[in-house]
Amino acid sequence: MSELKSLGRKVDYTFDYSPNFLEAIPNKNSARNYFVKLNCEEFTCVCPITHQPDFATLIIRYIPDEKLVESKSLKLYLTSFRNTGTFHEDVVNRIADDLIKLLAPRYLEIEGLFRVRGGIAIEPFVNYGRGEFEELAKTRLAEHK
Repeated sequence: MSELKSLGRKVDYTFDYSPNFLEAIPNKNSARNYFVKLNCEEFTCVCPITHQPDFATLIIRYIPDEKLVESKSLKLYLTSFRNTGTFHEDVVNRIADDLIKLLAPRYLEIEGLFRVRGGIAIEPFVNYGRGEFEELAKTRLAEHK
């Protein structure tokens, strides 16, 4: 896995959005359908209007195909949002787009559990499914609470 840029190496962090951190590794179990769940409890970004910090737990679930996201690269990628002005709904969609582009998963969903600010907690949910998992995406979205 010497082609990986960050795993096992010192990496300079950036606090401005950069999808270039994301890396994938081969899925050695691609013949099987299974979920990968990633709890990212320390996500931060800033409001694009007030520049006040926003804090969230992101829950990423996916059914991989040929690739898995390399976890250090995901950490560096998520950290890159720290000074990025973005609305909660936009950030989960951007992360979904970047992970779909990187992984081409069978299924992916992201839930953003943003902390209360101004008396309102915003919790956007986005999902995607391809092939036999398109119906799962429709059902999970329709039943999401």
